[in-house]
Amino acid sequence: MKQSEIKDLSVAELQEKLSQLRKTYADLKNAHAISPIENPLQIRGLRRSVARIATELSKRELQ
Repeated sequence: MKQSEIKDLSVAELQEKLSQLRKTYADLKNAHAISPIENPLQIRGLRRSVARIATELSKRELQ
């Protein structure tokens, strides 16, 4: 998810998206631990998306 897309979402939508991405990330990590997934770079992308959304949420809380 791009930063420009994240800025357009509301706080409630960001929290919903964050919980979805965290669940997807955990599922992908477990799948990769059992047997290697086809594209392990997906894990990196999800982790970075989670970080982007979490950063945006904390930035909005400070304002």
